[in-house]
This record gives sequence, structure tokens and C-alpha cells, in this order.
Amino acid sequence: MDHTTQIAWIIDDDEVYRFGFRKYVEVKELCANVVDFSNGRDAINFLGDAVNAANLPDIIFLDIDMPVMNGWEFMVAFEQIRTRISKKITIFLVTSCISYEDILHAQNHPDITDYIIKPINSQQFNLAFTGEFRKKIA
Repeated sequence: MDHTTQIAWIIDDDEVYRFGFRKYVEVKELCANVVDFSNGRDAINFLGDAVNAANLPDIIFLDIDMPVMNGWEFMVAFEQIRTRISKKITIFLVTSCISYEDILHAQNHPDITDYIIKPINSQQFNLAFTGEFRKKIA
């Protein structure tokens, strides 16, 4: 497998969605490793721990609406640790809600590549995993 993305994370509280995401990525061989978290707190704790530096994701699919730590709270915490992270991580906000405010916020956030409405379609998956998805400018 020779893909741009080697490690992908899905951060989403929906267990069925995480399972389907993982299976789709595995079947399509889009990347070597998929790691899932059910909330932003667990993911940010992993990112912030220097012991995990070799296992950081290339790409994150981040749900907005989650308990414990939602997607926007995750992004605030990510901004605080970003300088300690040794690699560029592509982040997609993924949600089932269409919120104009969230779309605008995402478009203007320097660390968010795009805002994707669930379910993610095959074209969006392919573009995201090959690195061909480019930040949309508002």
C-alpha cells in the first residue's frame, strides 16, 4: 500500500459510525491504520503525550457534537498543543448537522481543511485520503 495517509483517526461518539468508517477504509485500503476515539478528550490526551509521537495521525475526521469534549473544544485544545506536535495533521470536521455558523467557523479556522456532512461519500473519502482535498476558502 502506497498512500499519502498511513494513520487516520476518527473521533466520533457514534460506535456504529466508527465501525462503518473503519470497515470502509479497510476494504478500500485507503490507509494502513485507523484509530478511533469516542470523544475529543481521549484523542487530545493521546496527541499531547510525547510518548505517542511516532503514532500521530496524518488525518483526523472529527465529529462536532460529542459528549466529554466536542469537536470545537478539541480544536481549542489542539491549538494549545499544536507547537509540540512534530507533524502536519489534516483535520476534517464531520457532522450530520448543517450549521452555517459551524461552516463559516471551519472555513476560517487555519487547522481545519474542510467541513463534511455525514455520511461521507466515496469521492470525499478518496480525496481526503490521497491528500487531494484542499482547504476551501470562504
